[in-house]
Amino acid sequence: LLGGERVLDVACGTGAFTRGFGEAVGRDGLAVGLDASATMLERAVAAQPADNVAYVRGDACALPFGTGSFDAVCCFAALYLIEDPLSAIDEIVRVLVPGGRLALLTSVHRGPLPAKPSAAVVRALSGVRIFGPDELTRALGERGVTAVRRRVTGLAQFVSGRAPVSG
Repeated sequence: LLGGERVLDVACGTGAFTRGFGEAVGRDGLAVGLDASATMLERAVAAQPADNVAYVRGDACALPFGTGSFDAVCCFAALYLIEDPLSAIDEIVRVLVPGGRLALLTSVHRGPLPAKPSAAVVRALSGVRIFGPDELTRALGERGVTAVRRRVTGLAQFVSGRAPVSG
């Protein structure tokens, strides 16, 4: 992140990343943490207030921000808990400026069994969605996201990309 940028932390929880983003963008930038949980947001606000950090209670599938509001958006360790994660991705792409950056850290199927049946069992038992190996990169491409990159470590994947420049 660069000084003066606006960054959104979707499903920010207690705001640890949001606060770090606030430091990275400096006093001319803005870091916004969004979470559906009032309890998590209370903890975030109490942790370390800063003039360029704000917290908003909201739904990742209906972000309360205008189109093109942020230079960068992340969703770390939460996309797999969102009921309709592809709607959340639609919203993340929508609120990015053209060419803006996105970063996702979420689950990925790595087991010996086929992805769909094993993911269904994990979801039924834990509520956690396990994304297929190419599910997110394909979804981002379908939304016009460019420079999509993915790194897999263990059962997690880090996926990044840039919002479409036009259209």
